[in-house]
Order: sequence, then structure tokens, then C-alpha cells
Amino acid sequence: MHDPEKSDSGIVATKPTNKAGQPAAEPVEPRPGTKGNVGQQSTHRAQSRIRVTQALDRVRQAARQRKKERFTALLHHINVDTLKTAFYALKRKAAPGVDGVTWQDYESDLELRLEDLHGRVHRGAYRPQPSRRTYIPKADGKQRPLAIAALEDKIVQGATVLVLNAIYEVDFVGFSYGFRPRRGPHDALDALSTAIKIKKVNWILDADIQNFFGAVSQEWLTRFLEHRIGDKRIVRLIQKWLKAGILEDGVVTVDDRGTGQGSVISPLLANVYMHYCFDLWAERWRRQEARGNMIVVRYADDRAPRRREGGVM
Repeated sequence: MHDPEKSDSGIVATKPTNKAGQPAAEPVEPRPGTKGNVGQQSTHRAQSRIRVTQALDRVRQAARQRKKERFTALLHHINVDTLKTAFYALKRKAAPGVDGVTWQDYESDLELRLEDLHGRVHRGAYRPQPSRRTYIPKADGKQRPLAIAALEDKIVQGATVLVLNAIYEVDFVGFSYGFRPRRGPHDALDALSTAIKIKKVNWILDADIQNFFGAVSQEWLTRFLEHRIGDKRIVRLIQKWLKAGILEDGVVTVDDRGTGQGSVISPLLANVYMHYCFDLWAERWRRQEARGNMIVVRYADDRAPRRREGGVM
């Protein structure tokens, strides 16, 4: 899972002349007293990842075969295996949220904690906590607001991302590079550079979306999600995260806009939003209305400290 640390994204379109006709899990760090169980733990984790991969491959195949079908039964994929996979994909030294729970704290009794979390999610008893507001410096001297979620919220969001990625990575268009698995801004620049070198370009349009994470319409985001996600329990989970609010200076603020930059699920939600409000339109316009060839590259300009790849959409 990636924590977004840059809210500005880029969309580049180049106009040639008319003549041109899954995050790998981290290695085990055994706790004191568990040295003899390292091999067994590693085996269990490997088996868990295999089960997750097999289940999500079936979802991916269904998404590929039935492009317009709405998935009405997805919550069962958020099980102990996917929760565990999501947990081990988290940054171990990440700052804690309002719960104060660290990765090491949670791992000390992981199996029981995940069983309990799984039960609460499926009973509808799981309640996200507000995210803790923090700030990091930007290159221009300003500060970028981040929302640090509680650890269990990161885990459930990560498991949800695993499931939804199996669907949306089939749907997303080729020129979408922001915050997607095995894609980053350097890949987008490579695609743009290649296009410019092999085609005669008349002009380049560079468009920037500022404060994207803070400006997304939650109402429209929900509508976009429902094009493919018919499982109301998954939609309600996402709405809970959107409405959990931000804690800053002892005050919780809830807004009807924004996706909480810094949360595990925000990059995927941003991609879903841009897929429906920009990508599909751009793809159709390029094929049916543009005069000559049009090259589109949508990416995330990620220049934040401690990050080298990723993006916001």
C-alpha cells in the first residue's frame, strides 16, 4: 500500500501533426521469544498469500469477461487472509493514528486481533476512527496536509484495495499512471518521451489538478463506484471512511468533499473518480472527435520527501 504524499496530479496531452494518421509482503521480523516459530509463521503467511491470489484471480477473470457487470458479493473476500496480507504490506515504522497503535503492537497478537477485526467487519460492528491530521513540507515551502488513519482502518482499507484492484485494474485505461500497481510517474514520462520522439508533435498541453484529494465530490465518487460495485456493504465501508472525519487540535471535522490524503484507499478512490470523469471521456474524444492523433498521459507528479514513485490518481 502506498501513502499518497502529493495532491497535485498531471494530465499531459500531445497533439501530433495530422499526417500521423500486487505489493509484495515484507520479510518476517521475528519478535523476541518467537525465533523457533519463524519457519512456521513464514509458511502460514505464504499459504495465506496463495489463497488470496487464487481468490482474487477469479474476481479478476470475472471482471475481464463481464465488463459491465456489477459485483454484488465481494465482502467475503475481505477475510483473515486478505487482512493479514494488507497488514504485512503496511509500513512498519509509520506514525500511529489516533489509536496510538503501532505495527509492532498489533503484530504481538496478530491472529486473534485479525479474527476479531474480521468478525466486526462482517457483523457491521466495525467503526472507523477519525484520521489524525499532520503536515509535511512541500517543495515550494508550503505544507501538505496528510490524514493518518488508525492501524485497523489501514488494514481494512488495504484489504478492500486488494479486492477492488482485481476489478479496476481490468477497467482502467492504458494512459492512467498515477498510483497504480507497478506504475509510477517515471513510466508516464517514458511513455510521453517515446511518443514525442516517434511522432511529429504540434503542441503539448500540460494540465494540473490542484488539491485533488481535498476537492473530490464524495457523492459523485459513490455514484462512480456503484457502476461496478453492487455490494452495498463495500460501498458503506467506503462511505464510513469518507465520513470518519479528521482530528486536528482536538476537533473532528467531517466534510462532504475529499478522500483523506494519506489514507491507504485514497489513491484507488481517486483513480476511480478520474476514470469516470476524465479517462473515459478523453479516450472517446481522442478516438471519435480529435483531428489527427492525440496522445494522453495522466500521471501524478510526486515530488514529496521519502517517495520516489506513485501518484494521486
